[in-house]
Amino acid sequence: MSEKKKLEYDVLILGGGPAGLSAAIYAARGNAKTAIVDISMFGGQPSNYLELENYPALGKIGGYDMMEKFEEHADMFNADKYPMQEIEKIDLLSQPKIVETKGSIFEAKSVIIATGAQAKKLGIPGEKEFIGRGVSYCAVCDGAFYKDKTVAVVGGGNAAVEEGCYLTKFAKKVYIIHRRDQLRADKIVQERAFKNDKVEFIYDTIPLEIKGSDCVEKIVLKNVKTDKTFELETDGVFPYIGFTPNIEYINAQLEQNEAGFIVANDRMETSVAGVYAIGDVRTTPLRQVITAAADGAVAGCYAVKYLEEIAEKTAV
Repeated sequence: MSEKKKLEYDVLILGGGPAGLSAAIYAARGNAKTAIVDISMFGGQPSNYLELENYPALGKIGGYDMMEKFEEHADMFNADKYPMQEIEKIDLLSQPKIVETKGSIFEAKSVIIATGAQAKKLGIPGEKEFIGRGVSYCAVCDGAFYKDKTVAVVGGGNAAVEEGCYLTKFAKKVYIIHRRDQLRADKIVQERAFKNDKVEFIYDTIPLEIKGSDCVEKIVLKNVKTDKTFELETDGVFPYIGFTPNIEYINAQLEQNEAGFIVANDRMETSVAGVYAIGDVRTTPLRQVITAAADGAVAGCYAVKYLEEIAEKTAV
């Protein structure tokens, strides 16, 4: 077995989405030796979005195009990039902090966690069994497979309603199933959906089971007010009920809230000195590209300040 390569950095950023790339820009501009590590390609969740229209100055832009601009900007300041890294172990309590991948051992004075979050699962029978055969968590990725078919979206927030409307580009009918009697999506998003004659809302309803043979054929639903159970014929189910943080290798080294998100203050500092949490992985009132980028700016700046502080202490 070949020996793993040892790499040393001032600031190591875990995650190459908008938060991580923004942090890289600010840390590298602060003259810190900076690297970004990601388990996949850079861009994060926004790379899968058809388009965004609420990022200031960019107007309406494709998600992939936006994140390409983020990455190009980080490249201006020579941040090292390590995509497609299989992480095996993380030690945030040591000094230096250690992140071990399949081929390398990264040692860093400071770590910024920007690993994001993943779609929350419904946790009902049939969901796991039909992933890739009618159950999908990405309308942009899989929408074209449902041309002239019927699909069901579960959720009532912006993601559910927006992706539901996107699916009408292909599907002949889109049901949006929400457990409450009112949507949580922004009013402008709701208004667009209400005007779309391919969209039908099913309120006060939760999913109980996904059924089918080779592929999804129906979803079992229950009205929470009447307790009535019924079946809805559908070719696909798209859950959009929120996210859970990607913290698999953190192993409770940092303080987290009851939902598992990392607790960070307004400087993005976590419960461990020199470790910062930004973007969707942390406790935050809003999970948007702009807030993730802002988190990255704050963390990048304070990571540099942290490096200056430990350098002063070492000098003394």
